[in-house]
Amino acid sequence: QVQLVESGGGLVQAGGSLRLSCAASGRTFSIYVMGWFRQAPGKEREFVAAISWDGRSTDYADSVKGRFTISRDNAKNTVYLQMNSLKPEDTAVYYCAASSSWSARPISYDYWGQGTQVTVSS
Repeated sequence: QVQLVESGGGLVQAGGSLRLSCAASGRTFSIYVMGWFRQAPGKEREFVAAISWDGRSTDYADSVKGRFTISRDNAKNTVYLQMNSLKPEDTAVYYCAASSSWSARPISYDYWGQGTQVTVSS
């Protein structure tokens, strides 16, 4: 079992930045692929970014490439999402998740945090 707790969300103006954190506890954090997903009101949960267990591989949704950066610190059991040049369409609840396989599909992720709200004003 892995417990995930997100933090760092908030209200920011368009063009601003936020850094989300996801702290993990429980089973060995370093063996999992970690992902960030988001869900806006009335929309399905969508993939944002993923990082391999060793941090060497990353993947991003086209909508955030060049603006968001995923990273992890296995010594701190934490994964981060640095979000720059934020746009109003980035407004959503952001979730971190852990998976035992490399995937961009929510169904492949076994453990989820409770989510943190990100609101970008125009």
